[in-house]
Amino acid sequence: MDTAIEEALRNRIFDWVRERAAANGGFLHRRELLDFQIDGRDLPIIDFSRGIRNPTEFSSTLAIVASADGPYDDTESHTDGLLHYAYRSGDPAGGDNRKLRAAITTGLPLILFRKEIANYYTPVLPVYVVEDIPEQRSFVIALDEAFRFMGSTRDLSDPQREYALRLARQRLHQPAFRTRVMVAYSTTCAVCTLRHGSLLDAAHIVPDTELGGVPTTPNGLALCKIHHAAYDQNMLGISPDYRVAIDGGLLEEVDGPMLRHGLQEMHGRSLTLPRLTKDHPDRALLAWRWERFAATPA
Repeated sequence: MDTAIEEALRNRIFDWVRERAAANGGFLHRRELLDFQIDGRDLPIIDFSRGIRNPTEFSSTLAIVASADGPYDDTESHTDGLLHYAYRSGDPAGGDNRKLRAAITTGLPLILFRKEIANYYTPVLPVYVVEDIPEQRSFVIALDEAFRFMGSTRDLSDPQREYALRLARQRLHQPAFRTRVMVAYSTTCAVCTLRHGSLLDAAHIVPDTELGGVPTTPNGLALCKIHHAAYDQNMLGISPDYRVAIDGGLLEEVDGPMLRHGLQEMHGRSLTLPRLTKDHPDRALLAWRWERFAATPA
């Protein structure tokens, strides 16, 4: 396939992945990735059984899957924020490794899918294969094309490392947290039960800027955008016994239907909880946040 044609097709696939992920709430299901079609023909975006997708007609890899429980040692480095993606088994010079290696030469981007939960994939795109490290039998995957032009990733300057780590937090950690929370809450606002994924956020109970603000489901809440904003501004609180409270001053205001139905009528409601107990909001974390809500001047 001509490089320009492949690039155009790749961009169309990327656009579809972005649109579907946004509609779903930040993730895609395995089935829709396997069933993808374009121009009337089947073109699965992930492989049925392997962590790498190399369409026959493509010169370089289309997508890779990184999984915490996968058969390969695919790990994100906590020292440089880059993904170290292990060679696929077999001949290091051939097969799947050849098309990953070709991505370094072509510069064509690919999709990284993070499998945080069985059958649910968080897309991170575009990403780039920037280096082949034969002695470690791995490729280096970066979140910014700029790393293709920085020389060896083993010789990054401190500012370059800091930039890569910041990108990892924004483009890997936050989307992965969102997927875990959305799946736990069945893509439903815990306060008002709105079910439109594109209008929902994964909110931290303890902010990620605070000690203890970890990106785990018990520290998360699926909230629609208005309730997320109200929660962040202490206009809305959630008690350790899973009750919703609206700031007293706000309860006394008179405004349009959004204030009345969207906020004031939420006062006293019980939180909609995840199906699995292990995903329920941590009561101690809610208590920490509740104290700050209660102390906010009306």
